[in-house]
Amino acid sequence: QVQLVESGGGLVQVGGSLRLSCAASGRTFSTYTMAWFRQAPGKEREFVAYITRSGGTNSYADSVKGRIIISRDNAKNTVYLQMNSLKPEDTAVYYCAASQKLWYTVPTATLDYAYWGQGTQVSVPS
Repeated sequence: QVQLVESGGGLVQVGGSLRLSCAASGRTFSTYTMAWFRQAPGKEREFVAYITRSGGTNSYADSVKGRIIISRDNAKNTVYLQMNSLKPEDTAVYYCAASQKLWYTVPTATLDYAYWGQGTQVSVPS
């Protein structure tokens, strides 16, 4: 079992940048597929980005492609989300998620992930 703690959220101007971090407990972090989701007020939680166990492959939602980069450091048990050119529609609570399953397709559903952090708020006022 893994425990996840997000950090790095905050208030940022349109066009600004933020880097979110998600620190994982335990010694088996490299066995987990990791992802970021977000949930805006009144909306369902949606997939943002995913990265494989080794960090060699990633995938992004169309809404963030070209502006957001997911990465991981298995030595530090941490996954990151670098967000650039932020827009008001990026305002949401951002969640880190982990899955220990071996995936052959990109897991984009919330049910694909068994472990979740508590979330960190990102606000981009218009």
